[in-house]
Amino acid sequence: MIERTLVNIKPDAVGRRLTGEIIRRIEAAGYRITAMRMLRLSPERAAAFYAEHRGRPYFERLIALMTSGDCVPMVVEGEGVVRGIRALIGDTDPAKAGEGTIRRDFGTTVTVNCVHASDGPDSALREIAFFFDHEIDGAGSE
Repeated sequence: MIERTLVNIKPDAVGRRLTGEIIRRIEAAGYRITAMRMLRLSPERAAAFYAEHRGRPYFERLIALMTSGDCVPMVVEGEGVVRGIRALIGDTDPAKAGEGTIRRDFGTTVTVNCVHASDGPDSALREIAFFFDHEIDGAGSE
């Protein structure tokens, strides 16, 4: 079944000019990017996006990272894309991520790990709506 998910290239990866390589890996895995933009999150927007993590010890570091520069959220589409993208990016901790995953190859810490991806179909719908406030069509326009 064709699904959609959100992938957000974090400011650490954008700043290190890894955006193109991450997109290349997503497309090489057979997925299609149907919407994409570059933006800088305000502290309020970052806190709203990561609200479920509020109160955890890493929350402030995460918000500081996500507001430190531009990020590149995108809608990615494909067969089993939610699970497939999670496998492609690897474990949150780059040291525990599998060989050849994005986080293993480019991440440095649990927080500075290059990319966010939705963890399930429900979060994908919510997260896509957060960054793309109009319904996304198959042609990649809003």
